[in-house]
Amino acid sequence: MTNEVVVVLNHRLATLNDIDAIGAVMDLAIGQLQQGFLTPAEIEASRAHMGLDSQLIRDETYFLVELDGRVAGCGGWSARATLFGGDASGGRDAAMLDPARDPARIRAMYTHPDFVRRGVGRYIIGLCEAAARAAGFRRAEMAATMAGVPLYQVCGYSVIEPFEAVAPGGIPVPLIRMGKAL
Repeated sequence: MTNEVVVVLNHRLATLNDIDAIGAVMDLAIGQLQQGFLTPAEIEASRAHMGLDSQLIRDETYFLVELDGRVAGCGGWSARATLFGGDASGGRDAAMLDPARDPARIRAMYTHPDFVRRGVGRYIIGLCEAAARAAGFRRAEMAATMAGVPLYQVCGYSVIEPFEAVAPGGIPVPLIRMGKAL
């Protein structure tokens, strides 16, 4: 007999009314979970590129995972060209992708620091991949933070290329483009 605890995760599609709760989780995740992967200056600079793209909510492709009555994590996928970036970042592209040719985008994945290592990230990835497959996509790509790379590798994503997003003030933030066949 084992003492393994089974965690039951619940999910739903996010609504625009969830933006404040999502923002709070993102803020904590950016500030705490990147420690050890980025310098304090890089963590602060990453806030210019990270955050919620509310188009994901409007497209009904953004999930909230709740545990113990709290938002444990959030993340989504997109059939639009933007690879990463929140409402506050520039350079987003709302053009629709062709599922026969283009990879879906895994976007804005965040786990509340109180809920790491409890399956939240894997659960959200699974939801996103299933939805993208149902929409006809055969591949998914993302821009992974350094803190997210270990999770995505365990979920079967491979490194495509490292790159940097340069924040206002000139501080480069390392990211890794990763992909997976669905």
